[in-house]
Amino acid sequence: MASHNDITIEITPQVLLKAYSCGIFPMAESADDPALYWIEPQARGILPLEAVHIPRRLAKTVRQGTFEVRINSDFAAVIDGCAASKAGRRSTWINARIRSLYGALFAQGYCHTVEAWRDGRMVGGLYGVALGGAFFGESMFSTERDASKVALVYLCARLAYGGFTLLDTQFVTDHLRQFGTIEVERQEFHRLLEPALARDADFHALSAEAPPDQILAILRADALHH
Repeated sequence: MASHNDITIEITPQVLLKAYSCGIFPMAESADDPALYWIEPQARGILPLEAVHIPRRLAKTVRQGTFEVRINSDFAAVIDGCAASKAGRRSTWINARIRSLYGALFAQGYCHTVEAWRDGRMVGGLYGVALGGAFFGESMFSTERDASKVALVYLCARLAYGGFTLLDTQFVTDHLRQFGTIEVERQEFHRLLEPALARDADFHALSAEAPPDQILAILRADALHH
């Protein structure tokens, strides 16, 4: 559900965090539109961390260490990648206010990036917001095959290891569905959100140097324990 009635309200980082805790998030019509409006989908995408599916070919890519994965090393480059035009999409919803707000949340330790690098160049990544034991995925990008997929696998392992219980993908796409993303009704999302927010999870519990085999083992173990 989108509302244009609130776009005149000054959205601060604190207001943004409160919005997430209520199950809503902001978007812009386009990169050139300075206004933001709130969205609360009737059907919400979530990726159950205890049931992450990693396609066999992708698991092999992770295991081979094709990409160097970094955490929180270059927020500006990640949001630039997410905002970039690509085939079939001339503009995005990431405008200047989105950049500023999430940049402030990054500086405060609430917003995080998972980045895929190869040959000293960032070739994919994602960013999102962590609150309690909930992680709200915002956007991802890739300029090389599998780069954003590997970043997502590393994110899921980090969240599972750190005690998170909810990974909000906002919407369901074919890209996300292959990992086990499902759609839940708004009421069910709030039922999952409340206890997740009350958890004391740690995004940094897993070492940034965790090797690929450990990443895959965490997700296998989490699935087995459930």
